[in-house]
Amino acid sequence: MNRIISTIPCRIIALVMAVLSLTGPAVAAEINIAVATNFAAPVKVIIAGFERQTNHRVWLTLGSSGRFYAQITQGAPFDVFLSADQVKPKALEVQGFALPHSRFTYATGRLALWSAKAGLVTGNADILKQNSFNKLAMANPRLAPYGAAAREVLQSLGLYDALSPKLVQGENIAQTYQFVATENADLGFVSLSQVIRDGKTPTGSLWIIPDHLHKAIHQDAIILKSAENNPAARAFVRYLQSESVREIIRNFGYRLAREEDDHGIF
Repeated sequence: MNRIISTIPCRIIALVMAVLSLTGPAVAAEINIAVATNFAAPVKVIIAGFERQTNHRVWLTLGSSGRFYAQITQGAPFDVFLSADQVKPKALEVQGFALPHSRFTYATGRLALWSAKAGLVTGNADILKQNSFNKLAMANPRLAPYGAAAREVLQSLGLYDALSPKLVQGENIAQTYQFVATENADLGFVSLSQVIRDGKTPTGSLWIIPDHLHKAIHQDAIILKSAENNPAARAFVRYLQSESVREIIRNFGYRLAREEDDHGIF
């Protein structure tokens, strides 16, 4: 009798172990990340690799950096914020909404003037100077750093006042891209990563904006206060700084920040 009773737990344990081996490992942890829409394409590739490698689960929300900043200061439950600028992550750090010393530059964005129509943009500012189009799209400069950069370009060229009546604004760079892709705008200022996907030749026509026409678009990431005890958040930030991920970022048309410009310690 005792022998039968003593063997039952062993059989149950063996059965449980067999079931677990079939179902695979449990999810280790989850994180919510807020990501500027210009980085949508690369971050999806990065998340897929991170989840495969670590078994953590990532929930992604895309939007404008300005709206994310406002939501985070109002208690939005994000763990990591990938902004399209440096100003907002730094402000969150200073105001106590983020972990000190977790901020670093993960990419430097590049602005492009793009049209879905081949031959319309000829690799320079001629189309803007000629003013021979109906609508020019740009992201809202108050919410989106790429929109602020686009405004700086037009001001640097001395064309902002002349072209203002033709401007249509997207809430973020993703909506701006859609205006141009659907030809609701003839051309528009977008992130280069939106038209150069994983190193592939873009469709339509474009001009990669020279750096001297606008301030550099350094994009910072930061770990938020809610993730203080979440190992997945730190693991994601470390993964984002790995050499394999840096290569992904480069292939999507971004420049990589110089090592001495990075502030992160994770």
